[in-house]
Amino acid sequence: MAVFAGPVQDLIDELGRLPGVGPKSAQRIAYHLLKVPKLDATRLATAITEVKEKISFCDRCFNIAEGEECGICRDPGRDATVVCVVEESRDIVAVERTREYKGRYHVLQGAISPIEGIGPEQLRITELLRRITEEQITEVILCTNPNIEGEATAMYLARLLEPLGITVTKIASGLPVGGDLEYADELTLGRALEGRQKLGS
Repeated sequence: MAVFAGPVQDLIDELGRLPGVGPKSAQRIAYHLLKVPKLDATRLATAITEVKEKISFCDRCFNIAEGEECGICRDPGRDATVVCVVEESRDIVAVERTREYKGRYHVLQGAISPIEGIGPEQLRITELLRRITEEQITEVILCTNPNIEGEATAMYLARLLEPLGITVTKIASGLPVGGDLEYADELTLGRALEGRQKLGS
């Protein structure tokens, strides 16, 4: 016999599939949604539906975008010859908060992780290589997370990019090892960007 009515259990199950939401958190959120006015719950449902209908990934850099290209790629004031490579779109927000970086971005949409079955072919690496040729990029800044997956991804990209004759740099130390960029404060991340180091010979 089910403990919760069908729709409630379905809601708990769907909430439990979200990253970082365990069974107890899913139940708490479901109970909260049951208690709020119907208008509030409808607003949340509408926001989720609209973001899935109107938001996609930028054709150029794979950042989230409303339309074919994101606002950063469309901005003529950005330095098109420098590209900062990040794992996820949310990392762009962290870098932008520093106000230190004026170039463009490339979102890999993940990091190399053999344990999770994610190899280079699952990331947006082919598209990055194409951009370097087509857009005459002169510097690539590797801004992956300072954890095992991020470091492995950065090293793989450095080996791949070095023969292309472009400058490949990596953000400097100052970020905690094992942490994520989205949690870094602006000053620490800004200094890391300023002190980026050239990779390879």
